Amino acid sequence: MAGIDPNRTFIPVRIAVLTMSDTRSASEDKSGDLLAKLISEAGHVVADRKLVRDDANAIAAAVKGWIDDPQIDCVITTGGTGFTGRDVTPEAVKPLFEKDIEGFSILFHMLSYQKVGTSTVQSRACAGVAHGTYIFCLPGSPGACRDAWDGILKFQFDARHQPCNFVEIMPRLEEHRKAG
Repeated sequence: MAGIDPNRTFIPVRIAVLTMSDTRSASEDKSGDLLAKLISEAGHVVADRKLVRDDANAIAAAVKGWIDDPQIDCVITTGGTGFTGRDVTPEAVKPLFEKDIEGFSILFHMLSYQKVGTSTVQSRACAGVAHGTYIFCLPGSPGACRDAWDGILKFQFDARHQPCNFVEIMPRLEEHRKAG
């Protein structure tokens, strides 16, 4: 049965948070603030945090910088996953993925449907792995960020979670680079 195994050791993960917004400043970043709080409360490290405009090049540069940083295990973005012309986060980030985490989007929509019904179809939340770094692109609302963290990420980033979790496979994410 799924759950926390108290006999296993908790391992803190180093997570960077990136907010995309043309309309908010760092002092008004409710979703970024919430993610940072949830990450810290779970015992992880907020390794870095930034706010960039809804610009594909700026988003890709920020995420790529963190992917290339061995001190960052995970990047969580918030904002820019809708359908408007300004929403370019998936277009900026997906080309960086080496592997998609398709189940994240499916599970996110299942959880979101319970809260917002069919409006969940307006989110293009996605996730992937690049250079041994997990990347999650969440909608910009605090509610969606909380749903993704509380319903999925807090468990998958807890090394005690069974039957499996993201933390225990982190050392193996780049096996393909070592093999060649």
